[in-house]
Amino acid sequence: MCKDCGCSIAGHDHSHDHHHHELSTNPQLNDKKTLSVINKILDKNDVEAAHNREHFEEHGVMAFNLMSSPGSGKTTLLEHLAEYTGKKYCVIEGDLETSRDADRLKAKGISAVQIQTGSACHLDAFMVHGALHQQPLDSMDICFVENVGNLVCPASYDVGTHKNVVLVSVPEGEDKIEKYPVMFRKADVVFITKCDLLPYFDFDTEVAKNQVLKLNPEAKVICVSVKEPESMQEVAQWFETELAAFHSRVETA
Repeated sequence: MCKDCGCSIAGHDHSHDHHHHELSTNPQLNDKKTLSVINKILDKNDVEAAHNREHFEEHGVMAFNLMSSPGSGKTTLLEHLAEYTGKKYCVIEGDLETSRDADRLKAKGISAVQIQTGSACHLDAFMVHGALHQQPLDSMDICFVENVGNLVCPASYDVGTHKNVVLVSVPEGEDKIEKYPVMFRKADVVFITKCDLLPYFDFDTEVAKNQVLKLNPEAKVICVSVKEPESMQEVAQWFETELAAFHSRVETA
């Protein structure tokens, strides 16, 4: 966890859902000064996030926050999505170090800006604000914010996007859903990725779907593999449907 966001001690109001009950307690959760600092940080972040959302909407761009553990396939999904949708999209990349993911996307002709967070285990609205002004939003339909690989902290920070996309890969196991419930409660859609590996792993997609829906009955769950065009078409269709609803809402607002 990073020292900057107080994620090891943040309370229920900001989605760090530490249901330890009798197993353990954190005395800092009862420290008013500590909680006051955390709340101020998050409140300032929320104001900046609202500004980011307004900026996206002024340019007619819908923004999606992609969140998952490291290696679940976020960048790979974005690399291949262009083959299945006619919509133009750009990407804001978040990693502690290196520009490897942004470089991969640029090699595919996708506009990408890399944010190196250093020690921070998530992106926040201020980081995203700096990057979105480096993107050619006037010529884009969608902006993806690929968050730092982490199933905990990114769920607690609004970065100014419109929808949350959460990935969980077959090699990770379906148990990650119940172990990290806050992330999945925040999801608008959950992509179960690397489904071409199902024959080689003990992963039950029905169990995974049921776990997601138990935590979040409104979430959509899609099984996907970049090697299976039909599943990628379903992913592209989900984004296009959401984009159409977004434009309808923005135009009538």
